[in-house]
Amino acid sequence: VQLQASGGGLVQAGGSLGLSCAASGGTFSRYVMGWFRQAPGQEREFVAGIRARGGSTHYTDSVKGRFTISRDNAKSTVYLQMNSLKPEDTAVYYCAAGSRIILSEVGSARAYDYWGQGTLVTVSS
Repeated sequence: VQLQASGGGLVQAGGSLGLSCAASGGTFSRYVMGWFRQAPGQEREFVAGIRARGGSTHYTDSVKGRFTISRDNAKSTVYLQMNSLKPEDTAVYYCAAGSRIILSEVGSARAYDYWGQGTLVTVSS
């Protein structure tokens, strides 16, 4: 499976940005999809995830109410809509896919099999 993330850029605090991640080479509808981010000097952290079946969503506390993850299985694409952005949201954002992820593992980077190349989001104050 190959993942191609896009949509990053520079935005002012309080603004919005939408990320997309297009998948190819696999059966997209079978994969749990996740977004992670890594700020300079920090470890990669979970942002949001969406289950393959039923599409239940999960978020890290710091983005709840501001970010929305969604998927379009017909387009093999997962999205991350980011609103009310803060400077601390600045990071490289990665999309990831995993085929055998149980609910308790959705937030664990080690559970994912495939990763996109990352797209930089910069939020200015």
